[in-house]
Formats: sequence, C-alpha cells, structure tokens
Amino acid sequence: MTPATPIDHDDAPQILDNPASQRIARVAGLARRQARSKHGRFLVEGPQGAREAVRWAPERVLDLYMTEAAADRHPEIWAEARGAGLYCHLTTAEVMTAMSADAQGVLAVVSMGESSGASALEGALEGAGLVAVLAEAQDPGNAGTIIRAADAAGADAVILLRGSVEATSPKVVRSTAGSLFHLPVITGVSLEEAVVALRAAGLTILAADSRGDTDLFEAEGSAASGGLLTAPSAWLLGNEAHGLTPAALSRADAVVSIPILGRAESLNVAAAAALCLYASARARRAAASRV
Repeated sequence: MTPATPIDHDDAPQILDNPASQRIARVAGLARRQARSKHGRFLVEGPQGAREAVRWAPERVLDLYMTEAAADRHPEIWAEARGAGLYCHLTTAEVMTAMSADAQGVLAVVSMGESSGASALEGALEGAGLVAVLAEAQDPGNAGTIIRAADAAGADAVILLRGSVEATSPKVVRSTAGSLFHLPVITGVSLEEAVVALRAAGLTILAADSRGDTDLFEAEGSAASGGLLTAPSAWLLGNEAHGLTPAALSRADAVVSIPILGRAESLNVAAAAALCLYASARARRAAASRV
C-alpha cells in the first residue's frame, strides 16, 4: 500500500478546541452504557480500532476525531475517512482527553448496527462453519480477546449470550483491536435461542470444559473423534470463574476438555477459546486439503 500523504492542514476542518462544549460532552457520555443504549452508538478508541472501523465498516462510522499530532502520525486513517465521505474533525489534545483518556489521539463514534436478536443471529449463521458462543462472559478483556481470537481463527461469528458483558463497552471494543468490525458479533439472545438457531444452521455444539470426556488432542488426531472438529461447529465457552452451567453442558453435542500438561490449575477462558477455535480451523483445513 502506498503511504498516505500527510494531512494538508490548509484543507483541514476547523480545530475543535473547547473541551466544555456540548458536542464533546455528548461524545464523552458514550462511555456510559445508558447513553450508548439511548443513542445506539458507541466509542472506538485508539488508532487500531478506528482504522478498522473506517476501513471495514465506514457506513457505521458517524464521526472521526483526531488530534493534529495523531493525524500526522496516522495519515492513512484520515485519508481513508475523508475518501469515504465521513465526518472528520481535528481536535486539540485537551478536547481529545475530555472525550476519552484511552484514545491515543484517535476516536471514532460508531453506530451499533443490526447485531442483536434472533433475526441478526439467523443472518450471521447462514453458511457458517465455525462460531464462538460466550455464556455469561463477564470480563470485558476476555470477551474482547475471544472476539479477536475468533477473527484470527477464521470464525464466521461470535455470539454473546444474555448475561454476558456488553459488546460495545469501551474495554471490550479496545480488546478486540478492530476485530469487532471483521465478523458479526451477535447479542441479545438466550442460550436456548442460540442452541435452536445453531442446530437449524447445521452446526455441532461443542462445549469447552475441564469435565469433558473428549480430549481436544485426541479429537484432533483421531479419525473417529475428528469429525467433531471438521464438521461445522460452534464452541460454547463459559464464565471465567464458574465455567459452563449444567444446563449449558446438557445442550452440547460433546464436551471437550483441553489437557493440562504442566502444573497450571486451568487455562484462562480466552486462551482456551483460542486453542479450541484454532484446533477446529486446523482440522477443517486438513480435511479440505484431502478432498
């Protein structure tokens, strides 16, 4: 890609320099869940997340804010946003800090889009081969990291079941590092609604749990068990502290455990998710190469 030309300040909009203005207060307010729900928009903080929003979901980007220094450091973000006809605003460092302490000079306001409920879930699962399902995920860093891992492993969608952390909370969004705009992240559905939709879409439901009878390594290496990983599937992942409930485990087609080879008591749920998703991706790639 040809490096973007540094911003032409003579052609730039007026610099926003009043941190006490109503506009700045409204943007800053989106850090609160109530404001995000009321206005149907959320914040994307930092150059990586904003770049991916501008590049992959420009129709959802309502405003882009950059300090002059950040616009000079990341001219490609400014150029792509202007090229897409987005509303772009230069700000002083003080104004940027008033809107977000974590923006690193780059902040986007993005609409939530159609990502909640049964209809959105049905659309996201059409033709899906690999899905991550988070049940009662409470830690925003873990939730965002799992979305990022699912994206990296080539998953088709992530489902955050009711009772999980909000997908558009600032820490979740930052932790996805932009992956939030690469694949559907569906919210607002119950476990039962998700199970019905997953089965209707032809996906096998695999629960990742230390109590599982099927070992992940054996499932990868065994022709008999390998069908679990080569078939279109959804990985069901539990709460960080308590794992999956008996009700959730009972809805799975198989419960798969990750072998612990060292002295660690267990794996962080985000690490477990990455292992499971990549195991499926590797098995599916191997099966496709044999066809």
